[in-house]
Amino acid sequence: MKKGHKRRIWTKEQKLEIIGKHLKEHVSVRTLEKEYNADRSMICHWIRDYGKYGEAAFNHKGHPGDPFAALHTSKTLTETERLRLQLAKLEIENERLKKGYQVKGAGASKEFVTLKDVNTK
Repeated sequence: MKKGHKRRIWTKEQKLEIIGKHLKEHVSVRTLEKEYNADRSMICHWIRDYGKYGEAAFNHKGHPGDPFAALHTSKTLTETERLRLQLAKLEIENERLKKGYQVKGAGASKEFVTLKDVNTK
């Protein structure tokens, strides 16, 4: 995928249609790749998952994302939620420091600076 291009989202029905053509009509993966403008390895992955799990392989559960995202926007945090959020932020900062960089700024102006570039005195 080229930089700046939007990712295509395949529905469960589209995936099953492609897999059905391959398994029932014996259409080659290479032909399906060209017909649907889809990546060959992705189609092979779908076929393998369908073989293992059936249609349940395509029941999308969503991306887990940031479990604390809702807490950032919430105005009324309980004490427990506030402490969990603070703990998560500190754990992330700890991992960054272990890897040798820190974050300066926030939002769009955020930048990652290696510790060897920073004067620690």
